[in-house]
Amino acid sequence: MEKKVACRCISKGYGEGPALVCRQPIGFNFGVDVPTGTITERAHELEGKSFAGKVLIFPYGKGSTGGSYVVYQVAKEGTAPAAIINLNTETIIAAGAIMGKIPVVDHMEEDPYALIEDGDFVRVDATNGTVTILKKGEGET
Repeated sequence: MEKKVACRCISKGYGEGPALVCRQPIGFNFGVDVPTGTITERAHELEGKSFAGKVLIFPYGKGSTGGSYVVYQVAKEGTAPAAIINLNTETIIAAGAIMGKIPVVDHMEEDPYALIEDGDFVRVDATNGTVTILKKGEGET
């Protein structure tokens, strides 16, 4: 059964894919391998995992404004997330995502950590401000 939740649009667009859920902030500047979309930050809960083509859920970005350019770089390299869901998007993520045309939303009406687990299929319609979740094992429609 699908669940649709309203949210705030940060960067317009549509993206879908399996969820990659993270409770730690992500520092794109010096914490991401651009050619693979893999988190390289030591001791990060996603260290060694690629977000390429996934719906990446994390609370917010961290680090310097150079991170905006890295978000843009993964978009141009083709290794970006299909979409991003944040608890609260700050300017580092917003600027890079807008330049790279990566759909980004935040402020979901319900806690994304209570609704979404790794591997759930998630559709992010940032333009219309909705996130649709299909729990893993329930099959795509």
